[in-house]
Formats: sequence, structure tokens, C-alpha cells
Amino acid sequence: MEPDSSRKGLGTGELGDVLVQPALPPQDGHQHQSWSLPLAAIYSPRDTVEPGPMAPAVWGTVTTCHASRSQHHPQGTLVPAWLCLLLLLTACVPAAGTNPGIKARLTRTALEFGRQFGLKLLQSLLQKEHELNLTGSYHSPLLGTLTYAVPRISIHELQMNDSAVDFAEDVGLRLTVQRARIQLSAEWGAQLGAIWDRGSVELHMNELAVVAVLGVSMDDSGRPMVWSASCEAHGTNLHMEFHRGHSWLYNLLAPLLQKALRQQLNKQLCLELRRGVYRLEDALKHMKVSTQLDPFAAIDHSLLERPAITAEHGDVALKGEFFRVGKCQQGPSSALPMALPVAWPAALPTVLPTAQEPMLLLAITEFVANSAAFTYFTAGALRRNISSNMLPRRFPLQLRTKSMGLFSPQLQERYPDQPMELHLSARQQPLLSCHPDALHGALFGLAEAFVVLPNATRVPAFLLNIDANVTGKPTITGNRLRGTVSLTGLSVTQVMSHVGPVEVKRLETLLKFGLWLFGVPWANKRLQAGIPVPTLHGLSLLNSQLSLQEGFVLIATDLQYKS
Repeated sequence: MEPDSSRKGLGTGELGDVLVQPALPPQDGHQHQSWSLPLAAIYSPRDTVEPGPMAPAVWGTVTTCHASRSQHHPQGTLVPAWLCLLLLLTACVPAAGTNPGIKARLTRTALEFGRQFGLKLLQSLLQKEHELNLTGSYHSPLLGTLTYAVPRISIHELQMNDSAVDFAEDVGLRLTVQRARIQLSAEWGAQLGAIWDRGSVELHMNELAVVAVLGVSMDDSGRPMVWSASCEAHGTNLHMEFHRGHSWLYNLLAPLLQKALRQQLNKQLCLELRRGVYRLEDALKHMKVSTQLDPFAAIDHSLLERPAITAEHGDVALKGEFFRVGKCQQGPSSALPMALPVAWPAALPTVLPTAQEPMLLLAITEFVANSAAFTYFTAGALRRNISSNMLPRRFPLQLRTKSMGLFSPQLQERYPDQPMELHLSARQQPLLSCHPDALHGALFGLAEAFVVLPNATRVPAFLLNIDANVTGKPTITGNRLRGTVSLTGLSVTQVMSHVGPVEVKRLETLLKFGLWLFGVPWANKRLQAGIPVPTLHGLSLLNSQLSLQEGFVLIATDLQYKS
């Protein structure tokens, strides 16, 4: 079976033999082969160090440092299980440019879902006491001049049964309310000639209409920014009733005061809406644009461009780049071989895998996983030490000189039946790519074998390159991401040896069998347990579907709110 040699960065050869060519030449001049397997689940940081001399030395330009705190890296800390699924979900070396790592699309169905929250927010903004400071006068030839003042009002009831939220093209969101009802009360003071009076008034306004447009953009730091683009409130039917004082007189004059008071109330509604937008705008200024995930990595989720708003949907482009905690991020140079170029489509697919338009489309590009692989690799997190008591007893290869001596006779002769230790690490970052059939990954590993003497001294035995290829298929169920992996290729080559030649072909064959029998099932069991999808408080995913596209993974889902 011939591999697909059209992919950049992939070599040619028998399946399970040579599938991926390393980015760097081997130190001993031998031809290196490649590997992939669920070693992402095995890798674990024992020591947090910079990449060794075999790591690629080709880096890009230094970009902006992210203000993230550095933490101590505890011994034996495991790389999070979600990294396996993240590597499943995307991959590949990023191309230069500012393509987003994550792109989200909100549809009109999502706006309808969010309308109830918008109305609740609007009611919470309005149903309280408001400063009004309304003053005016009315002159009557019979009574003289009546001066009045209404310092504040309290809104007790606001009904907005006929409402809609839609996209305002190139601006943001539009809220339309028709035939709303509002009930409020106010304290008043009045002076007629030398007579002072005070009391209260109840007002009922029907047929209230409000149209408000919320503008959406971004600031220079990549934070979302909002503003009140426009607001218009119009109420036509106002009924008012005075209480206390000379209320009988003012009730007679009420029809004369309604016009001025109705105009002031219309202005006050929009004023309060703008104040709410100002508070939201102030909160967004303090919004975090990066989140630390563990002691090694954080992710930059700042906006790359202002949201693109059409009449049908709104698109949000996020950077989606991983970076090291406490370090300036250095991205891989374009000289580093790429499994596939990263090209973000101009628009999300219009043909969706669902019969009904989903609320949310979420696309995760190959750039996200690549930046994660680069970050954890440069942080020294992709390494794990394996001792003789960590392998299953039924595993065909045991870490003892008696077992390993089958592939290196001098090893058993020099160190009869001694325990061994294997130090696994990545010699370059994993390369992954997304295709409609599956996710393809290549891992480039380094395995250094030691003999553990009775006095606990570790004597180096040999050094191997272990390269592998895997394919994976992620799935989504409810609020959890799951997946499966398959081993498609494995090769072992000798770099150096202190105990004579190592029969790498026999070792490779036995290792393939062991991984097929134990490693892959173990990894799939972990992946099937899944990881939770991060969501806002109270929100959960509903009717979610995941599909693989060329260069990115697409999740189409509805949202559900549970208080």
C-alpha cells in the first residue's frame, strides 16, 4: 500500500515503514523514518527544560510578550488529557499571516435564543428608580402660572411581549420592541403662586415602541467594543393620576401635562439604555484576552478583526494561539517543513450537516493545534521517563536487559538481567493536519535507554529515533469531546549505541505489536472518556455535530440554558 506522497512534509515508503521525513538530518548520517502513536498520552514533563541539541533551531520573529505569570513546574506533572483531543482536533505548521485560529458564526437562530436574555437585561436596566429632574410650567389665565418638578421616577412593570432581535448589517445588533406597556410612579412638587404642594403620580404608558441598535467592534488590544449606535422610543398612550396634596386640581390639568411628560419619558428610556451600554463597554475594557491553561501554556483568544455583521449572521475571528507562560512567543519559521499549508476559507461552508440552521458554527483551524504542539515542545513538556515497573506484564517488551538483550546481545552480556529505564521525548514538534477523511498526525520521538545498576546509577545503553503516524477521528456528544486514534505507521532507527548494534527491525516489529495490543486501546479508552467543552455558566450544547473539513474542524450546535 502506497502512502499519499502529495502532502508536503511526508516522505514515501511502505505503510508502517517510512511515512514522514524528519525536519532535521540525523546526527549519525542514517536515514530517519517516522512514527505516530498515542504517545501524546504518554508524554509527561519530568523536567521543564529548553529543547535539547536535537530540537529544531529554526524560529520565527519574536512577537508581543503576553503578560502571564510563570509557575513552578512540579515533577511528574502530566500533560493535560485535553491536549490529546486538541491534537486530534487540529494540526499543521502555521503559514505566515493573520488567519484566525478560531472562527465562530452566530446565526439568526442564536439571536432568537438570546432575545430572552436581552429582554431580561433590558428589564433589569429599566425596572428601578431613575433620576429624571423634569421641570416645567403651565400658565392659565384663570389660575396663573403653575410650576412643577419631578425629580425621579420608579418603573414597576415593563411588558415587552412583541419584540425581535436581528443583525444590523456592518454595525451590530438591533432590538425592536412593539406595543410594550410600562407602569411607573414618581414624586412631584408644584407651586401655584404662593402655594406649595407635593404628592405622587402614577403613570401608565401603552403602545410603547423602542428601536435600539448596539454597535459592535474591537479595540487595539483585540477586546470587543460596543456602543449605542442609535435609539428611538415612542409612546402614544399615556394615562396619569395624581395622589395627595391638591391632586383633584392636578388631575383636571393632567391632559395638558401629558404631552411634555410623554416626550421626557421617551428620552429617559433611551438615556437609560445608553447608560447600560456604557457599563457593558466599561466591563469589556477589563476583559481578559488570554487564559492560562496549565503551568506551561496559555491561549490568546483576542479578536483579530472587528466582527463581520451581515443581515443573516455575525462572524467573529479569534487568534486562537497557544504561547508559553511567562515567555515571549516565537512562532515556527516558514522554513520549517509543513504537512499542509494553512488556508482559512473566506466563508464557512454554506451546506451544513444539519437539517435546521444551528445557532452556532465553530471552526477550529490547524493553526490552533500547531501552536499548542510548538508551545508544549519548546516548554519541554513532551517528555516522559518509563521505568520497568510501569509497563503491563503482558507487554511483549519488558524494560530489563534480559528482554532487551534479544535485540542487543552485548547488553545482556555486560549487564545480566538488570532493570532498565527509557527516557522518551519529542525531538521536534508533532505535525498534524486535518482532512475530510480523518486527522493525520506525525510524531518524532527520541528514546534513550539506560541500565539501572544496583546502586541506582543509570548507565546509557543506546539512543533511538522512534517516528510514527496516526490517524484520528474526533466526535462530540453533549458537552464532551471524544475521539479515537489508529496507528498507521511506525519506524525505529538507531542513533548511537554503547552496547553494540541494535536490531532495530526486530524491535520495531515487536513494538508495533505491543502498541497495537496495549497502547492504542489504552489511548482510545482515555479519549472515549472525553473532555468537557468550555461554555459560559448555565449554557450547554444541544444537537451538536462535528465534521472534518480541509484544514479545520467544524462544530455545528444549538445552545441550551439551564439556570
